[in-house]
Amino acid sequence: MSAVANPATVAECLRVGAGFSQGDRNWIAEQFATLDARLAGFHADATELEVSVKDRNARGQKVTLECWVAGRQKIVTTSAEEDLHAALNDVRDDLRRRLNDAKTRQEPRHNKHLREIDQPEGVPAQAAERADAETV
Repeated sequence: MSAVANPATVAECLRVGAGFSQGDRNWIAEQFATLDARLAGFHADATELEVSVKDRNARGQKVTLECWVAGRQKIVTTSAEEDLHAALNDVRDDLRRRLNDAKTRQEPRHNKHLREIDQPEGVPAQAAERADAETV
């Protein structure tokens, strides 16, 4: 992946939505700090995160984390954990998994350089595979 001039960070891209106050923002940003490494591949001005909670501190609360990255589909993660801290960690981890899955989907599937094993000079990979199969 090429280097990004202004990499996205949680602190720069996070907005707090319904159920949270601006006072909660720093605490949430600290909880989501591990996303910085995953977000660094995207431009900060083309990336947005929004976290919200419905029915905070009540049974059945629902935490939602939405992520918009230019040129990609919006990713929405939710958690119904009763503990707010656990719910935030749940949506953070789910977003990290989904970003990793999206990155994997965009990488080339049939990259010859990833398939090649150390082969002697001048021996094509297919010929070496056939030779290995015949010796088994």
